[in-house]
Amino acid sequence: MIPVVVLAGFLGSGKTTLLNHLLRTSGGTRIGVVVNDFGRINIDAFAVSAQVDSMVTLSNGCLCCAVDGSELDSMLEKLATADLDVIVIEASGLAEPAAMVRMVLQAPGVSYGGLIYVVDAVELGAVPHLERDLALADLVVLNKVDRVSSLPSLPCSAPVLPVTYGQIDPALLFEVRPPDTGPRQLSFDDLEDHSTHAHASYDSVSFECDEPLHPKLFMDFLSARPEGLFRAKGFVRFPLGTFILHTVGAYVSFTPVDEAPTQLVLIGAGIDPESLTDWLLACVADGPVTEQDMLWVLRYAR
Repeated sequence: MIPVVVLAGFLGSGKTTLLNHLLRTSGGTRIGVVVNDFGRINIDAFAVSAQVDSMVTLSNGCLCCAVDGSELDSMLEKLATADLDVIVIEASGLAEPAAMVRMVLQAPGVSYGGLIYVVDAVELGAVPHLERDLALADLVVLNKVDRVSSLPSLPCSAPVLPVTYGQIDPALLFEVRPPDTGPRQLSFDDLEDHSTHAHASYDSVSFECDEPLHPKLFMDFLSARPEGLFRAKGFVRFPLGTFILHTVGAYVSFTPVDEAPTQLVLIGAGIDPESLTDWLLACVADGPVTEQDMLWVLRYAR
């Protein structure tokens, strides 16, 4: 299923700048973008403008569509059948982030890719209901940190990624295809010097284990949301079954598959590889596991 990433944040926080950066730096990844105002999106030397409910194909193969709030669910369903790798919804002017997350979770043919909340480090005090919105976030992007002398403290438990110009590594949010190396026309953006604006990077940890994990211990690990951890994916083998795991923030999904060894990739910002590895090794089942124990996992089975 196609992952759907919700991009939210107060007016002027830098959501559109971040969105443009994702489209420019995502290699060969095909992104479906849902916005409510084409006039603010400038990609590949295009000033994309169109009416609500229309769709434009960009030169890099990505799609842009503009909708109003009442049509978001139908447009999401339409994009789910397109040849896309990921869908990004910019929440500004469309709906409350919580309502959009619920819509994504209920939409057929897509999977939840996380709520990314962008915060302006300079105008932090001007954001209404900041703590409430941050409580919903799976990843917080603290933007414009080059304009403050020290990083502000944010009231949230989600990982916080300090950036400038909305430049975040796309691989933190979704799988990135290698770029198409064939000939193409240069855009104005290609001609700009981005050497001084490297996007904020991410950390990843690979974990493999031939021994089955204990479902209760592993769910304790996921529920604790280790500091900085944003995504986890891969195979998890338990004594009574193997599952594909997909997590984004607090969202957890297990899908049963044929038996395979545990192979996980953990992705985040500022995570501690040694601590995560030790924690996962401590999840190895060293005793019998019952069907009752498996309920800790099965409650999240899709």
